[in-house]
Order: sequence, then C-alpha cells, then structure tokens
Amino acid sequence: MIEDDFDSRTVANMTVALERICGTLPDGEDHAVRARVAEAILTCAREGRRALGDFEAAGRRVLRRPPEEAPGAD
Repeated sequence: MIEDDFDSRTVANMTVALERICGTLPDGEDHAVRARVAEAILTCAREGRRALGDFEAAGRRVLRRPPEEAPGAD
C-alpha cells in the first residue's frame, strides 16, 4: 500500500494534488484520467520530490501529453 511507502504528510499531499487536479477537469472522475494523474504523482514521490507543488506540477504535466505517451502506457 502507498501508506507503507510514504509518510502521512506525503500521502496527504499526494491525495490533495490528485483531488485538486481532477476536480478542475470535466472528465476528472474518469478512472483512466485519475489513474494517469495518480501514476505521475507516484513517480514524482518515488523520485524524492514530495512537496504539494511538485505533485501538482507532475499531474498537470502528464495531462498535456496524449495517453499513449504517458509513462506506463502500452
């Protein structure tokens, strides 16, 4: 679980970033959209960038690319 990999503040920042980003999108409740944003946020955290602003930037950045160019796309 994510909670096992990161401290509670990091998990809270990740959650807030996901909700802020997806809350502004017309399709923000779509599973595929949320999964893309969440994966970008997780990657950011695993790279050691754990501030809320870092998570928001990573999530917004991934949305500027077509899904087939996103990390983990097959």
